[in-house]
Amino acid sequence: MALRRSENSLFYGVDRITVLTYGLLVFMGWLNIYAAVYNEEHQNIFDTSQKYGKQLIWIGGAVIIAFSILLIDAGFYTVFSYWFYGIVLLLCLLVPYLGREVKGSRSWFRFGDVGVQPAEFMKFATCLALAKFLSNENLVIISRYRLRFKDLLKNYKNTLIAVMFLVVPMLIIKVLQDETGLAIVFVALIIVLYREGLSINFLLFGLLAVVLFVLSLVVAKITTLIIVLAGITLVALLFIKRTMRNIVFAAIIFIGASGMVLGTKKMYEKLEPHQKVRIDVLLGIGEVDLKDEAYNVNQSKIAIGSGGFLGKGYLQGTQTKYNFVPEQDTDFIFCTVGEEWGFLGSAIVIFLELFLILRIIFLSERQRSAFSRIYGYGVAAVLFFHVCINIGMTIGLMPVIGIPLPFFSYGGSALWSFTILLFIFIKLDANRLLILR
Repeated sequence: MALRRSENSLFYGVDRITVLTYGLLVFMGWLNIYAAVYNEEHQNIFDTSQKYGKQLIWIGGAVIIAFSILLIDAGFYTVFSYWFYGIVLLLCLLVPYLGREVKGSRSWFRFGDVGVQPAEFMKFATCLALAKFLSNENLVIISRYRLRFKDLLKNYKNTLIAVMFLVVPMLIIKVLQDETGLAIVFVALIIVLYREGLSINFLLFGLLAVVLFVLSLVVAKITTLIIVLAGITLVALLFIKRTMRNIVFAAIIFIGASGMVLGTKKMYEKLEPHQKVRIDVLLGIGEVDLKDEAYNVNQSKIAIGSGGFLGKGYLQGTQTKYNFVPEQDTDFIFCTVGEEWGFLGSAIVIFLELFLILRIIFLSERQRSAFSRIYGYGVAAVLFFHVCINIGMTIGLMPVIGIPLPFFSYGGSALWSFTILLFIFIKLDANRLLILR
């Protein structure tokens, strides 16, 4: 459903359902930030000396950004996609040397009391660049070879280039800035490649890699796991046609899987102590001290569980009020929802987040240009990853890697980056009415 006014109107073609859902999430997030860091000496929710007052300023900036994006012609984002990618990537390269250290990570530019994290904005820039590359390749291949678009990523060269758009920022953010959570987010964009024709075999290999990673850490003796892999390989050979090609392929898979098992164990041993602890807590390996290593997750689960079905009531959360849960206004903001709003409130928040993601997918499928469709799927993938990981880590199902809940968590960089990410797509969707098939 769209606002159908004059083509010269700012709101021409804008999907109001998406905008209203965004506004509702941002408003609810602001109320929860107020509850998470509530201070009786500063009860005014507009008090800019407190985080909830500062968040309101960030929200005001986000509104200005959203309107500015709608004012700019949609073609601007297509033409300058690579420029956005290059500029933000350059900022990510410079911030470790010119930025300031925050919580052990040098990934912020500071301007007085204001901090900006370039890695957050790398998400929308990567989505734009990926959409630009894939949509351009689509036009070239169709005109030259008359191939269907879904056949594009069967070309290994194009697949490699597309993957490099994701890998480069991942490495920079992880290696230079030590921001593991933000780096892993780019893995979500594999969903975009799959939608555009990437073979499901890649996803199956990825799933196998995750399973092997977990088993490598859970199984005490690596030799036992390798023997099991050898047995599975031999059994598989009994049920497939034993041609030389299939035998060699099975041998390569076995060698690769065994190498990954050994490599995972060695990589785990070289991790920092706090990184090992997070993995141990998630997998339940060994003895875990609930007052030390597992404190965050344990207190988070207590807070959410104590809310019951309807919650303790707004501003009545005891776990929140007495600061039992660390980072309760940012990474663990969902704890406040669970404790004060209960299961019902938590379900509403999850529903709104997932509804927004599904709405974006629906809008993506109705796009008349490949660029808009690909970018839309990028937006949905990034939001879906953030929602799953953030909520998952608060209830102990995911590792604590420190990523915000979209439109909910405190912070200007995150809110602005999500706003830019979403409203560029809203503008592209509005522009579809002006594109002829």
